[in-house]
Amino acid sequence: MQLKIDPGMLTPLIVATALFMENMDATVISTSLPVIAQELGVDPISLKLALTSYLVSLAVFIPISGWMADRFGARRIFRSAILVFMLGSLLCAATSSLHGFVLARFLQGIGGAMMVPVGRLVILRTIDKTDLVRALSYLTVPALLGPVIGPPLGGFISTYFHWRWIFLINIPIGLLGLALAGRFIANLKEDEVPRLDWWGFALTGAGLSMLMLGLATEGKHMLSAEASIWLSLAGAALLLVYLRHYRRQSHPLLDLSLLRLPTFNAGVVGGFMFRVGIGTIPFLLPLMLQLGFGFSPFESGLLTCSTAMGAIGMKTVVAKVLQRYGFRRILVLNSILAGCSVAVYALFRADTPHWLLLLVFVLGGCLRSLQFTSLNAITFADVDKDRLSHATSLSSVAQQLAAGFGVTVGAFALQSVAWWQGHEQLTAMDFGHAFLIMGSLTMLSSLLFLRLERDAGQQVSAGH
Repeated sequence: MQLKIDPGMLTPLIVATALFMENMDATVISTSLPVIAQELGVDPISLKLALTSYLVSLAVFIPISGWMADRFGARRIFRSAILVFMLGSLLCAATSSLHGFVLARFLQGIGGAMMVPVGRLVILRTIDKTDLVRALSYLTVPALLGPVIGPPLGGFISTYFHWRWIFLINIPIGLLGLALAGRFIANLKEDEVPRLDWWGFALTGAGLSMLMLGLATEGKHMLSAEASIWLSLAGAALLLVYLRHYRRQSHPLLDLSLLRLPTFNAGVVGGFMFRVGIGTIPFLLPLMLQLGFGFSPFESGLLTCSTAMGAIGMKTVVAKVLQRYGFRRILVLNSILAGCSVAVYALFRADTPHWLLLLVFVLGGCLRSLQFTSLNAITFADVDKDRLSHATSLSSVAQQLAAGFGVTVGAFALQSVAWWQGHEQLTAMDFGHAFLIMGSLTMLSSLLFLRLERDAGQQVSAGH
């Protein structure tokens, strides 16, 4: 029996393969942080820099990815992105220091920032509208499967092999993607491309990188306390300069005037606070299970992947829930419930039955999936078609920054609790208090959603 593949679906499959590599890599590392830290000879908390550097790199380079595809050709940029991601993976596997690991993750992020939007752009421009829904469905598979496969795979490799293989498995996948993209993806580009806001790119890129690096180091990792403070202040100053710069541009890199739309503001600003609280989970939860409870990386990964399974299950009913109850009610109530699902981690102990852990993780995944889907929909409810490109860039940057801030704030909360308790060695109770803090922060986002009109986004939920 010969396997037949629809030629029209080859492009989405190729793009999905590359996105699967990126999505899996983003989740596989979290479970292996304690093992990586031990070999590099650093505090596990310091590896938050590796997570934040990757997310900041995404935030910096996503806004220019579409422009680069239009200017130089989608196939060329897509294949270049895979090459950059592979190079970053090789450097991650070869590094023997925290500095090298952080820089390698930043390079990986550049590749990842180009792969996602350029891959989506390739599909939108090459697939007939009649097949568009089916084609785009391929792109949801990596996003759903990556968080399921990543944690247990990373735990399995770290427990039974060596953590460096986590990054080396990207190489054969990347080589396959390069070969297929070179043969089957057209090098589409625009004849006339508007001038890129290079000053905006420089100001936001340098500002975001310096601000996040300064906050993430906190004067404890790689930099002195004085250098961290000055770096954060310099980054914040550059972002303030961008606020003045963008008002003078007809095509600014990030159009902040979109925040005047109430629904977009709620989705981006309220969503930012929610994502900060939730963004700490991939970092703190594996550390608590391994450092606090003594679980193996593989055992930890098998437990935490249940969160993603809960998220997949919720996808099937989100539309009906929104249609029945509306965005405002769901966003307000669900942010409180999702915050409680984070705070309840404080009640866990090393002898807590695994079935109870799994139940809480699955329920938390359901609640977070409902909130993320609602936020993504309400964000674009009132955005005009001619501003969708700017809206997508701004919301994508905010999402990546929120995840980075979540790691940074969660680590700061954990270290502050340990300092308050008067001990240097982290305990399971320290993690519990940190999750209480982050859960409370998640619940506070409900206040920002209260400002929405009762019928906000009704045209979107009705369309579901």
